[in-house]
Amino acid sequence: MNTERIKPVTARTFQQMKDNGEKITMLTAYDFSTAKYIDEAGVDSVLIGDSLGMTVLGYDTTINVTVEDMITFTKAVSRGIKRALIVADLPFLSFNVSKEQTTINAGKLIQAGANAVKLEGASDFILDEVKHLVNSGINVVGHLGFTPQYINTIGGYYIQGKSYENTLKLLKQAKKLEENGAFAIVLEMMPEESAKYISENLLIPTIGIGAGKYCDGQVLVIDDILGKYWGNTPKFVKQYANIKEIMKNAVSQYNTEVKNIIFPDSEHSFRLTESEREKFEYSIIK
Repeated sequence: MNTERIKPVTARTFQQMKDNGEKITMLTAYDFSTAKYIDEAGVDSVLIGDSLGMTVLGYDTTINVTVEDMITFTKAVSRGIKRALIVADLPFLSFNVSKEQTTINAGKLIQAGANAVKLEGASDFILDEVKHLVNSGINVVGHLGFTPQYINTIGGYYIQGKSYENTLKLLKQAKKLEENGAFAIVLEMMPEESAKYISENLLIPTIGIGAGKYCDGQVLVIDDILGKYWGNTPKFVKQYANIKEIMKNAVSQYNTEVKNIIFPDSEHSFRLTESEREKFEYSIIK
């Protein structure tokens, strides 16, 4: 029996990886089996992203996702993880309202199995919330650049940090997140030069999504890299499989075989013994 203990990835592990120049890997997961396979493949971190609003629940944006939704999926994912660091998104309006409510909501996700929470933005109020969460014993990941929860105020899916001045503004926000206790920051949809400049001027690691190769790590949505999501695939996504077509073909074949009495066949059916079958032949139903 293998009694070797699996060493879990922690926030400290993230920092050690950045310090050693080792890239950090992160993928989203929303269910037990997907989380289990991601973990077994050696990915460093699993994000229960509020992207589940679109990939799982069928919404057009992430804004409809609730804390209760996140708790349900965090519990499922956490049961499949033995090694990876589990990060759960704080959904729209579950933070940035009051420090007390933010702490309660973040605490629920930690109790559901997350090791850290992620929140978008870096306003003065959010920075206070980050500091309060960290002081309460909750690990925090920041999120800058394109922030999906602000889609209505941003006005669309626009690349951020497209100038030196805007990059400096993002770096200032990132430094404030770092100062207030965030142990990592996701940088989304920005030129790789901008993300490189930010990453090189922070002590804590950056995790890029559509931010080029110079970030300290990368994160993508699992449905995107597996070719499962039905919507548009962003430019920054590399598709490693086409699960959508595999699923459609398998279901179509099943449908055809059932209708043509091909399935179930003898291989997939149970049979009585010959002596028991004979009883049916001679029995009389009264």
